[in-house]
Amino acid sequence: MYSLFLKRAICIFLTLALCMAASAGNGLGLKTVVIDPGHGGKDPGAVSKDKKTYEKTLVLDISKRLADKITAEYPDVSVIMTRSTDRTLTLDQRASTANDADADLFISIHVNSSTSTSPNGYSVHVLGQSSNKNRDLFAYNMDVCRAENSVVMLEDDYSTKYQEFDPSDPESFIFMQLMQSAYLEQSLLFAQFISDNLSGGPIKSGRGIWQDPFYVLWKTSMPAVLVELGFISNQQDIGQLKQETSREALAEALFNSFVEYKTQYDKSLDFAVEPSSVPVAESDSTAKVDKVMYGTQIFASGKLLKDNDSRFLGYKPEVISGVSIYKYVIGVSYDPEEAKKSFGEISKKYPSAFLVKIENGKSVQIR
Repeated sequence: MYSLFLKRAICIFLTLALCMAASAGNGLGLKTVVIDPGHGGKDPGAVSKDKKTYEKTLVLDISKRLADKITAEYPDVSVIMTRSTDRTLTLDQRASTANDADADLFISIHVNSSTSTSPNGYSVHVLGQSSNKNRDLFAYNMDVCRAENSVVMLEDDYSTKYQEFDPSDPESFIFMQLMQSAYLEQSLLFAQFISDNLSGGPIKSGRGIWQDPFYVLWKTSMPAVLVELGFISNQQDIGQLKQETSREALAEALFNSFVEYKTQYDKSLDFAVEPSSVPVAESDSTAKVDKVMYGTQIFASGKLLKDNDSRFLGYKPEVISGVSIYKYVIGVSYDPEEAKKSFGEISKKYPSAFLVKIENGKSVQIR
């Protein structure tokens, strides 16, 4: 059983690597973004207490506003909507739209709900396991996951199509980790921009950035976030969401987040490796903090892993702490040419790895 699972996991990982390699040759810069208004058609999503307001309607309006803003500011960016009308879409169709377009970014827009009227506020979600070691992934926040994943139950053949996906099953979650681990760093970066820009807006309370097992994030092969713009079950939040000016403000906040992310994304593509400096003995731990180093980032994780973790394949990694994540870098050297040479060998074992420059405890990707 375990052997079969491992083979399937490796196949998925290699498929992801090939997709990433293919997309690398499609030009520089963020060129394609897919906006996904949640629910639609026979799936209304969350419904207000008076049964007059539907999540599917609110998120479509906000999504269209966001799409128009991006198109107006960046005419060279392809903005694709998974749906621009009130129609039913499967989660597979949403993810396939992004994957088929070779998108650089996926934004799924939703509104939350609760059986209680007290919960309120916005939250941003990326795929992954909770970074809180004391939190049970399969019990914590699962109501939200079940609500957003429940659309699969509307499909006649859901038991066949989604048989490998069960957000309460640890085996399914390992598949998710393999599919999105290469994009966790970028997803969290964009999520942080969204969380910051929504602060002080019409939805007053911020609930933070979460790592959760959403199917639509699992199936997308690019940086991806799912944002919940308030609670339709909360009187204050729904009051704001009903107002056109508030929906415009929410779309503007998401647009500003996109601008920040695209600016940083595009800037990273212009980075050039600096000429080699005089080598310094790597045993000098003080120098490691002050001197520029180069290496190969193999993946990022929300959990701090032990040096002997099997995922390191015998390498001893340098650990770079980021925003809610840990970046694992191997083949580290003060000489960029030596680091590039090591990258050639490492990338055979880690196809989604990439070169980074490490300075003052921070890493920057070298494209």
